Amino acid sequence: MTAKTPQTALVIGAGPAGLMAAEVLSAAGVRVTVADRMPSVGRKFLMAGKSGLNLTKDEDPAACLAAYGDAAPALRDALADFGPAQVMAWAEGLGQPLFTGSTGRVFPVAMKASPLLRAWLARLASRDVRIATRWTWTGWDGAAATFDTPDGAQAVTADVTILAMGGASWRRLGSDGAWAARLQGTTPFRPANCGFRVAWSDHMAPFFGQPVKATALTAGTSTSRGEWVVTREGIEGGGIYAVSRAMRDGATLWIDLLPDLAAERIGQRAAAKGGKASLSQILKSGLRLPPVKIALFHEMTRRAGIAKTAPLAETLKALPVIHDGPAPLDAAISTAGGLQFKALSGLMLRERAGVFACGEMLDWDAPTGGYLITASLATGRAAALEALSWHP
Repeated sequence: MTAKTPQTALVIGAGPAGLMAAEVLSAAGVRVTVADRMPSVGRKFLMAGKSGLNLTKDEDPAACLAAYGDAAPALRDALADFGPAQVMAWAEGLGQPLFTGSTGRVFPVAMKASPLLRAWLARLASRDVRIATRWTWTGWDGAAATFDTPDGAQAVTADVTILAMGGASWRRLGSDGAWAARLQGTTPFRPANCGFRVAWSDHMAPFFGQPVKATALTAGTSTSRGEWVVTREGIEGGGIYAVSRAMRDGATLWIDLLPDLAAERIGQRAAAKGGKASLSQILKSGLRLPPVKIALFHEMTRRAGIAKTAPLAETLKALPVIHDGPAPLDAAISTAGGLQFKALSGLMLRERAGVFACGEMLDWDAPTGGYLITASLATGRAAALEALSWHP
């Protein structure tokens, strides 16, 4: 039997995954309705672009796949078909020139998401994609998806449906994870790419908001040389996010405060200050640590119960960070958990034929560096392609 292309499609969720699904479906001539619970679309996408929209990372496909760890086959297949090179070509096709930073991260020259989103929505409008805002999905009524809308309850029946409702962080931007209660086969949400809470002593207050530079972070098998920040609530920033998955799963965070100085050289510099020098003098003038690093050293040795007689070089090269767990789920950049891949056949729900899922609502972890947006686009595209080839 030859598969018949669906004539109508419903996409629930208007973030990168949902909009990419709508793009692929509409390009095939399908009449598409996109429903989103917020007053406007792409709100988290726009927020991500406020500090520079990191679309992807310019690296070979094998390195890209490796960044997702033990990703499910459906996610790996989606990324193999639509990885960094394809993301860059797609953005340039929307008239957005790109540049690649020194670490391989790729950004629009405009350094924000709004020009790309405007061009994307214009493309969808030219294909008569209908976008309905303030539509909150409430479940199913037979074959129809039901919604609370400004005009009251609505029911929409379509040949195929794409679910792209996001994770459970930044709920004020649209992703609250409430959909999980209406689907089978979900895993509780967990924070990803997140900060961690620390109950600082009073002497740390002068350093709130200060960046910590030139450190090496290790948690489990994850490492980072990225910058991070001391905040009133704890620690956060790119360096922390890079090791946050291991920290969330129980690994201790170790900080090398002098990653470019060998332990032997640290010992020599400390000894050169003479036996009468205080520890503070050694840290400040002998090792030239900035005040924020000195404060962290004193804070964490106290919290960890490290004796003042402990070898200084060893402690500076492996300072344990005692924290109180991840920051609240809603403050995380992204979330793990959600719809399990075993609840899917490819990207179609096993419990409901003709309904496909994509984006951050799937249970996968993405590191920072453009990987979240890349996989959201890739799975949105893959779900739409599966929908186009599916038939009852």
